[in-house]
Amino acid sequence: MNVALLTAAGSGTRMHQDIPKQFIHVDNKPVIIHTMEAFQNHPSIDAILVVTLESWKSVLEAYAKQFNISKLKWIVTGGETGQESIYNGLKKLREVLSDNDIVMVHDGNRPLVTSEIISDSLATYSKYGNAVAVIPCTEVVFESDDKKSSNKSTDREKLFRTQTPHTYRFGELWSAHQEAKERGIVNTAASCVLMKELGKMTYFSKGSEENLKITTTEDLKIFKALLHTKQETWIKNI
Repeated sequence: MNVALLTAAGSGTRMHQDIPKQFIHVDNKPVIIHTMEAFQNHPSIDAILVVTLESWKSVLEAYAKQFNISKLKWIVTGGETGQESIYNGLKKLREVLSDNDIVMVHDGNRPLVTSEIISDSLATYSKYGNAVAVIPCTEVVFESDDKKSSNKSTDREKLFRTQTPHTYRFGELWSAHQEAKERGIVNTAASCVLMKELGKMTYFSKGSEENLKITTTEDLKIFKALLHTKQETWIKNI
């Protein structure tokens, strides 16, 4: 079984809105529904689990019914950190999954994930045993101690920006979270960071500049613009 585990338990403090960012409406549907539709429509995804705020669980369930998200099987209460929220989701999945089932962890507020990104994540997982969506770093990156000045930059050719999805064998991801608890490793919001802390190798799958994570009002504006942007016919696809 291939399960998408969507994290949507953030309160949206950086957005400075009264509604959590994942429930803000864009084009008459919540951001989280835009995200869920990508997995609902992918033929290789069998089920969806969403980790969200306790007070919004019934709202999410109603939205899922309204927008025909039939693959949504479980809604779980999130934790104090991203790591704890993922753990809560895995704990629920442990009731129904075997060690060899596949879990694809994805940010619920990353709604422009494409079918191609999901497929490449699964293909990379099949080849290497895990997959983390990345994009190359194209900007010059400076290091600074005082956050005001710098005379040291990092070679961007060696830098990659991680996104989601992160795809793992369920048994491996569950064991990693168990080991993290035993070793006192906490507050690693990304599964790939947790795996790095445990000495695991990460393999890269396809990401996209358009696969943005909505955390600010500026991100929300970009998301709205991208929804209504069509590629010019003369531009070549790479």
